[in-house]
Amino acid sequence: MVQFQSSELAKKAGVTVETLRYYHKEALLAEPQKTDAGYRQYTEADLQRVLFIKRCQGLGFTLKEIKELLALKDDTTHTAGEVKTLTQEKIALLNQKIAVLEEIKTTLTSLVKNCDGKGGVSDCNILKALSTNEEHNHLGETSSC
Repeated sequence: MVQFQSSELAKKAGVTVETLRYYHKEALLAEPQKTDAGYRQYTEADLQRVLFIKRCQGLGFTLKEIKELLALKDDTTHTAGEVKTLTQEKIALLNQKIAVLEEIKTTLTSLVKNCDGKGGVSDCNILKALSTNEEHNHLGETSSC
């Protein structure tokens, strides 16, 4: 059986040793066996688990959500439907975040569109709009920005 020390596992998984410690603390990764000298010994399964965590993070899952996915993965009495439900919930959350980001983009685009970029910052319509919390305030003017 292939065994890795902490630094080897971290390197293979593309994380830091501190990240491994954090995963232990958060119960995402079980404490490994130790050698007589006290070195942690990880297995290929541990490597695959860390890679799974990283892939999930790359897809926007939080550590709490990843912990839920791992619990489902580890307990074979669960169904694929439960995993699908969690994933669908994540998609719904992402859609909400995308909608908010689109609103922000629209507001910022409007601010930029109505700014000629001339003059000093005291005449800047973008700063005025941001200061008054009214994104369309002063935007009809084409004065310096």
